[in-house]
Amino acid sequence: MAAVETGPAQGAVDLISNLRQLHGSFAAREQKVADFVSAHLEEISAMTIAELAGAAGVSTPTVVRFCRTMGCDGFREFKLRLAQNLAVSLQYLAPSHRDAPEGGVSAVDQILGALYATVNVMRQQLDPARMDAAVTALASAGQIVVAGVGGGSTMVAQEAANRLFRLGIPAVAVSDSYLLQMRAATLRRGDVLLLVSTSGEAAEIANAAGIAGGYGATTIAITRPGSRLAQEASVVIEADLPEDPDILKPTASRYAHLVIVDALAMSVAQARSAETTENLRRIRASLTAYHGRTGPQPLGD
Repeated sequence: MAAVETGPAQGAVDLISNLRQLHGSFAAREQKVADFVSAHLEEISAMTIAELAGAAGVSTPTVVRFCRTMGCDGFREFKLRLAQNLAVSLQYLAPSHRDAPEGGVSAVDQILGALYATVNVMRQQLDPARMDAAVTALASAGQIVVAGVGGGSTMVAQEAANRLFRLGIPAVAVSDSYLLQMRAATLRRGDVLLLVSTSGEAAEIANAAGIAGGYGATTIAITRPGSRLAQEASVVIEADLPEDPDILKPTASRYAHLVIVDALAMSVAQARSAETTENLRRIRASLTAYHGRTGPQPLGD
C-alpha cells in the first residue's frame, strides 16, 4: 500500500497560515527555515535559495524540502505564493492604528463619520446625465433584473429590487452566478439589467452585462470607472469610493450605493407618478388588511 503523504490542509494557497499550523512539526532543520521565514516574511522574495539557506544555517536541499512540505514544488513557487499572500495579508499582519472610542466618541460616531465622508465623495462624482439615462431606461422597462455578487453588492441589489417592484415594474434580485447568466440571456430590448459592483471586476457580473447587452437589453452599472463592468455596460454610474484603512471597520461604499439606488427609485417613481401612486396605495391597503395597522409606517414594514 502506498504511503499516505501528510502536509498542510490548504497546500500552497495560504502559506502564512500553513507556517503557523505546522510550527513545531517540521523536521529540525526545516524548522530553522520556517523560523527564519516567519521572522522575515517581506525579505524572502528578494532572496535566492542559497541566501535563504545561509541565513537559516541549513543546506539548499533542506530549503527545497521545506518548500515541498509547505505544498510548493520548489523555492521559486514558494516565493511566488508567499508574495501573493503578503500582497493581501500585510494589512492584517502589521500592527496599525485603531480608532478607539475616546472622549465620548462612540462606534456609531465612527461609522457615521465614514458614511458621511464616502457619500460626499460619491456626490461629487455623479454625472446627472447618466443618472437621467438610467432613470429613463428603468421607468420604461418591461422587466428589471438587479444583480450583485458578494456581501455588500448583494444587499444593495436586493434593496434595489425591493424598491423598484413597488413601482409597478417587474423586478427581481439575483446573486447566484449561474442563475445570473441564465436571467441575462432571457432579457431583450426594453428590459434592464441593473448591476452593482464596487470593484467592477467580478467575471460573472461583467459576463452577464455582455450577454444581456448582446440581446438588446439596457445594462446599467453602479461601479468603479474604467473597470471591466464599466466597459461592458451601456449606462455607467461611476462611483470610485475610498475604503477606510482600518480593517476592523465595515465598508462604507454600500451606503453610497444605497443612496444611488434610492435616488434612482425615487426618480422612477416621480416619472411614473400615476401608476406608482396607485401601486403603493394597493400595497398599503393589502398590508393594512393583513396586520390591521393604519398609522404612518414604512411601506412594507
